Amino acid sequence: MGSLKAVAVLTGKEGVTGVVNFAQEGTGPTTVTAKLSGLQPGLHGFHVHALGDTTNGCLSTGAHFNPHGKEHGAPEDESRHAGDLGNVIVRDDGTAELSVSDSHIPLSGPHSIIGRAVVVHADPDDLGKGGHELSKTTGNAGGRLACGVIGLQG
Repeated sequence: MGSLKAVAVLTGKEGVTGVVNFAQEGTGPTTVTAKLSGLQPGLHGFHVHALGDTTNGCLSTGAHFNPHGKEHGAPEDESRHAGDLGNVIVRDDGTAELSVSDSHIPLSGPHSIIGRAVVVHADPDDLGKGGHELSKTTGNAGGRLACGVIGLQG
């Protein structure tokens, strides 16, 4: 099947921007690399959301991508949404870089993430372990600061 590449250009509130690249070889895991800026230092939830609809900003991107109907969790958890990519760690200068490999977010097939959205949240993702009423659905990661639709690259 060869290699596939995709990209999401993130725009959002308060000057938050970023570029997220995706690459997948055959049926192997998808490598995600991101460069973000304009964020407050600390942890910010980082997820693939179900819809690539930004007509109402990041609010219309729907819930976390969850084709298997599981509870929210950490990327390494057995029970997690496919789109649960954990947190990005933002440095004191407001920038963050991320590089992860994940087998739950393919670029082709019935559960492809092409046409869905990437969202950066205002608060840390508690990875489903925070005891908050939203822990098992959103990781209690707060508002949506920036998002972008995932599109194929040549």
